[in-house]
Amino acid sequence: MSILKQPFAPARLALPVLLALSAAACAENVSDGLAEAAPQTASAGVVQTVLTTATRAQPQEAAQQWRWQTVATGLNHPWGLAFLPDGRFLISERSGDLRVVDAQGRISAPVTGLPKIDVGGQGGLLDVVLDENFADNGRVYFCFSEPGSGGNSTALAEGILSPEGGRLSQVKTLFSQAPKVRSNRHFGCRIALAPGYIYLGMGDRGSRSEEAQNLGSHIGKIVRLSRNGSVPADNPFVQQSNARGEIWSYGHRNIQGMVLDAQGRLWASEHGAQGGDEINLIAAGKNYGWPVIAYGKDYGGGQIGAGITAQAGMEQPLYYWDPSMAPSGMAFVGSNPYGNDWHGVLLAGSLKFGYVARLTLDGDKIVHEEKINVGERVRDVRQAPDGFIYIVTDSSNGKLMKLLPR
Repeated sequence: MSILKQPFAPARLALPVLLALSAAACAENVSDGLAEAAPQTASAGVVQTVLTTATRAQPQEAAQQWRWQTVATGLNHPWGLAFLPDGRFLISERSGDLRVVDAQGRISAPVTGLPKIDVGGQGGLLDVVLDENFADNGRVYFCFSEPGSGGNSTALAEGILSPEGGRLSQVKTLFSQAPKVRSNRHFGCRIALAPGYIYLGMGDRGSRSEEAQNLGSHIGKIVRLSRNGSVPADNPFVQQSNARGEIWSYGHRNIQGMVLDAQGRLWASEHGAQGGDEINLIAAGKNYGWPVIAYGKDYGGGQIGAGITAQAGMEQPLYYWDPSMAPSGMAFVGSNPYGNDWHGVLLAGSLKFGYVARLTLDGDKIVHEEKINVGERVRDVRQAPDGFIYIVTDSSNGKLMKLLPR
């Protein structure tokens, strides 16, 4: 299994250039010396474009080779992956089941005790994360599509996993997105834990409306909660009467990856439409633009909103893909068996093209991208306590896989 290296273009390739390229060229073979249009901004009703230049070289074969070892097969659209202290894996399936998988790849019967889940479309049982003190308290956090009056919603719950892994007890819903809507799309549902807090990323539920900009709604937001589900007093909109106190950031289309770095900062990936998938460094109270600003086009080629890519008061992505690669789970690599040059890199799965992106950072900037080919839709990427990288693949015969040197 080879890694394809793609040296990074210092600035984002903007739409006037990208629309001139074929999808295949954008994905694998972008030539040098492209003129780039900087973000188009709306100012006093006038769209302004400032030209800059950027260079992106063709992908190259990496010197070191890697292979994926299949640990287990037969999972039904696995979504989230967690590592139990005894070496087993806890894996959620979008079909509504939670499974324990052992090191030999044997898949358990469904864990009992889950709440009612609205399975359909993109909804179901989605992310799963273990409490940092799981070995002592057995606590598991999970995200799911919750049915209810008016439709369904993204919801976060906790429960205690029995020692043998067969049952959840003391299940409690910590958060439910409001309002509920009739949609089976864009739940988000990625979880990240910080000391004393829990972050939950959500989507816009497939709406092209301004709901992601509405602080009176949880739709299209990242929320930050205390571990018991209460609203922290220092959340950015707690004192704003027309806002939901849980909101940490807003203007998101569909959060699919979320992870904290070694400094405790929150990073998130989200899906664009036809182009414009993003990685953002999330800060309290910031507006990430959707659907007012976006890179890429709407499905079928139409523009999104006013067709602008920047506006005052809205954050620019640190990195974006056009065409879309459909990012999924993310992980920062700490100590590892892959070599010193892997330390601190950011990994992001690709659903659309079936690879893991290995992203090298210089400070807060992503300066280099390599593609570790998988050949299947990658739903989640995690680093195990022993340092090895594991993924789950999204299909009705989904796999748990481990990255090894060839």
